Amino acid sequence: MAALKLILNENHYELVRKIAEGGMGVVYEALQHGTGNFRKVVAIKLIREEYSSIPEFQKNFIGEARLVADLIHTNIVQTYHLGLVGGQHFMVMELVNGINLEQFIERHRQLDRPVPVDFAVFVASRVARGLAYAHHKTDRDGHHLNIVHRDVNPKNVMLAYEGDVKLTDFGIAKAFNLMYNEEGKVIPGKDEYCSPEQASYAVTDARADLFSLGIVLSELLLSRNVFRADDRLQSRKNVLTMPIPHFAKLRPEIDGKLETILHKLLERDRNQRYQAASDLLTDLELYLYSDRYGPTNEKLGVYLRELFGQPEPSGALLTSAPSPVL
Repeated sequence: MAALKLILNENHYELVRKIAEGGMGVVYEALQHGTGNFRKVVAIKLIREEYSSIPEFQKNFIGEARLVADLIHTNIVQTYHLGLVGGQHFMVMELVNGINLEQFIERHRQLDRPVPVDFAVFVASRVARGLAYAHHKTDRDGHHLNIVHRDVNPKNVMLAYEGDVKLTDFGIAKAFNLMYNEEGKVIPGKDEYCSPEQASYAVTDARADLFSLGIVLSELLLSRNVFRADDRLQSRKNVLTMPIPHFAKLRPEIDGKLETILHKLLERDRNQRYQAASDLLTDLELYLYSDRYGPTNEKLGVYLRELFGQPEPSGALLTSAPSPVL
């Protein structure tokens, strides 16, 4: 296809290929061109055309961009710009050359091998690190934003082939003075990854994200989500009532220290759960590094390339993908 261009002042974006799509948005790899043959590979997220004229979707999309604009952290996908072209809002974001955590888990299922325990814990620790930053973020006047992601799940964790771990998609996050999904009326997030607070329509705080991260960590270790059922309502019931398993019985490599961390993450009473992502991060890093040289970004990167092969270079325009309409 002929390269499509978004022209925004002096910025030119060439859409390369579709790399992901969700409920209301589509994400493309793109090339940003600037003065003096400047070129940068970025991701562009567009509201789906059928939703672009609906005020509520526009408001959510703009709200996400406003919320993440100042979230600048190595474990969070960065947002560079929000724009409008042809009636469609778009967001320019950091492109992560890699795969998401769901694909990572699925690859291990295909190979019929478990995710190494240390890598599972390492990924969870990096997500905890990103959450700790977001949860403590303040605005420019020093007021606490009270950010809660509310959708921590494997699709929203990116693994770069270099080994970086990045949390993304704050589309349904809530923050002080920035919340478009009313708690008490809707359940934000995916049923099989939601916290008991979300499953019971209660108001959430940052501890809800930690329960969801506990589910993600247990799925990394077991290659399955223990709460998932065929029926969405049953998944929520499982989150609320299903006995939390003894994980070492399901995988013997899970030792007593990690078992304790998992059970504290999955406490249904949030007052008994980890109270802050920074506390969780400390325990995960003590588990990884207190008595050995544990995993690093570089080690994870080598492992990813062994699993998936050498990645294709980003930024080469493709000609066979269908042309999105802008």
